[in-house]
Amino acid sequence: MSFFQPLNPPLKEWRGKTVWIVGASTGIGLATAEALHTLGARVIVSARKAASLDAFVAHHPGSMALALDATDRQAVGQAARQLQALGPLDCVVYCAGHYNAMRAWALDPDDMLRHMEVNYSGAIHVLDAVLPQLLARGEGHISLVGSVAGYRGLPNGLAYGPTKAALINLAETLYLDLHERGIGVSIINPGFVQTPLTAANQFAMPALLTPRQAATAIVKGWAEGAFEIHFPKRFTLWMQALRLLPNRLFFQAVRRATS
Repeated sequence: MSFFQPLNPPLKEWRGKTVWIVGASTGIGLATAEALHTLGARVIVSARKAASLDAFVAHHPGSMALALDATDRQAVGQAARQLQALGPLDCVVYCAGHYNAMRAWALDPDDMLRHMEVNYSGAIHVLDAVLPQLLARGEGHISLVGSVAGYRGLPNGLAYGPTKAALINLAETLYLDLHERGIGVSIINPGFVQTPLTAANQFAMPALLTPRQAATAIVKGWAEGAFEIHFPKRFTLWMQALRLLPNRLFFQAVRRATS
């Protein structure tokens, strides 16, 4: 296999494809749904906010809304069965997210567990619901939205970072298991994106992108057959470099950058 060969089958032609995006009421999920609809995909949007989903469908003919709470395993399974009756899914995107900045001296165990339920356990519920039909078909694509916050531990990421680290590890393992079965897997690791989740941050967010810019980068990554889709490169490449540092140098670099 060539080093430069795509790790996934490139997703370039979306016309006639069916995509289910869980976590599509705002931010990156909503912008990605809009981008894929423009490219001709049949987009199914899910989130807890039914009114936001209905507004999307009203402005994007041919799309479909399925309101659900991703932390509710039964609701996710019921939605997947409903979709299966309508035809095969070509791409499933898990974009549901919960975020609050947290430091160790203000540890909130209930909110930490809420992060785990939404950011990670919800992804497990979706995988459990869609994998059987994807495996039976022998094709399709699963995309999980992680974050560069999952690369290494960072200030303010006490609750959020570990859940994104878990998603990165999950995506890597899924890829190893599913690639030979014909199913593509990708992990999307954004830097800072201007969303309702990041709006409450009280610290500077370098290289901040709009959701539309994030969606453009995601679609480009799918078209290239990438496993990891990270953006903006001017920020994420520095974050990736931190993963290579010995612990002592890593801690020194982060303290210096955030002091």
